[in-house]
Amino acid sequence: MEKFDVVVIGAGPGGYVASIRAAQCGFRTACIDSWSDQFGNPCYGGTCLNVGCIPSKALLQSSEFYSQVCHDFSDHGVVVSSVQLDLDKMMQRKSKIISDNSRGIAHLFKKNSVTPILGRASFHSREADGSYLLFVSGQDNVVAADRVIIATGSVPSCLPMAPVDNRLVVDNEGALSFDRVPGRLAIIGAGVIGLEMGSVWSRLGSHVVLLEASTSFLAAADLSVSKEAMKNFKRQGMQINLGVNVKSVVTHDSVVTLTVQSSSNELRSLTFDRLIVAVGRVPNTNELGLDRVGISIDDRGRIVVDDNFSTSVPGVYAIGDVISGPMLAHRASKDALFVVESMAGLCPYYDRDIIPWVIYTDPEIAWVGKTESQLIDLGRPYNVGQASYVSNARARSMGRNLGFVKMLSCGDTDRLLGVHMVGPMASELINECVVAMTFKSSAQDIASIMHAHPSLSEVTLEAALATSGAAIHS
Repeated sequence: MEKFDVVVIGAGPGGYVASIRAAQCGFRTACIDSWSDQFGNPCYGGTCLNVGCIPSKALLQSSEFYSQVCHDFSDHGVVVSSVQLDLDKMMQRKSKIISDNSRGIAHLFKKNSVTPILGRASFHSREADGSYLLFVSGQDNVVAADRVIIATGSVPSCLPMAPVDNRLVVDNEGALSFDRVPGRLAIIGAGVIGLEMGSVWSRLGSHVVLLEASTSFLAAADLSVSKEAMKNFKRQGMQINLGVNVKSVVTHDSVVTLTVQSSSNELRSLTFDRLIVAVGRVPNTNELGLDRVGISIDDRGRIVVDDNFSTSVPGVYAIGDVISGPMLAHRASKDALFVVESMAGLCPYYDRDIIPWVIYTDPEIAWVGKTESQLIDLGRPYNVGQASYVSNARARSMGRNLGFVKMLSCGDTDRLLGVHMVGPMASELINECVVAMTFKSSAQDIASIMHAHPSLSEVTLEAALATSGAAIHS
């Protein structure tokens, strides 16, 4: 039986980052993960790399290129007489990106002397000296650890009336692996996964219908952003139905029939070639044996932790999707660094109110901090500055001049409280605002910084100027 200073359960963006940083801090570290390919080789990176963030972005990029060739290139004087879609090649490219990144994590484990263990870990017992024994299925062995970090991520939420067979009814994993473009595609859920997968297949030729139970669209985003996004998605041909409940799902030989109920209680029958179930995710904690050592969970299956990510038993920590908070890969990585560096006696900084959100559609959607509605509910005075991409020279040259940047600052101090974007490259532009908010900057701090011209970042500059009525181009 091997003993380690730290054992990390899970090799996703929380787990592998925790493992590498723990080894760098001088801890003898092992990372236990069960993900493997059809040949039994380990596939590091968790859901994010294997069936989530990375493959979805690969398909979003490929499908965007295809859509641009079909619809936008002629505006640039590039005339393509015949366009063909090679879906197999597109999927092969996605798979190569996954395997290359997984090998990269394996290299980092080796470089930093992390011991990888392939298998599914569960708690066996707590020993008299305070260490923990973990059983590793697949290896049929036990490892010991002075400290354990749980980073097992999340799994797709299920709907009882729509059991996933990953043939006609699929979850996020199946949605990344269609062998043909569905003629008609239904998606239950108009959140991040639903919108991104809807964008991929809509660009490739599917008629996409999103069915959302809520009467609000993208309720977590600022209202003005969600309205702008809805307008653009509809322009692209995606049909988004709000206030719709799916009552039943029946699969036939090659089609799926849904019975749906609208907000007016009208029942309708709809038939599609494929159905994606994208109704969120739940913590992956069921097979960890938490009860054997007394680790507490809440009524939603999330592990209960304090502000330092400590569980209800000493020496065991939990990070990422298995605890309360945003289910975001970068949040899990930040959790990991905070936990490990705290273990090592360092003083990591972590403001959990400053976490960027991104949806990689076209246009991209990104935000950080408070929405305008939240500030109104809190009764906080605020200034608003908004600037459109329509007057931005770089956006016009790209043919991507839809959307805007909206900046909210304190009405008394001008300190940044929130920034909301919908437009090209919002996923990159938001990071300037994350830096600014982390260092307690004001809107005028951003307004005083020289931004390159022509660049999309000038829209952020313009929004900052607008908070004090000094906008030049809007």
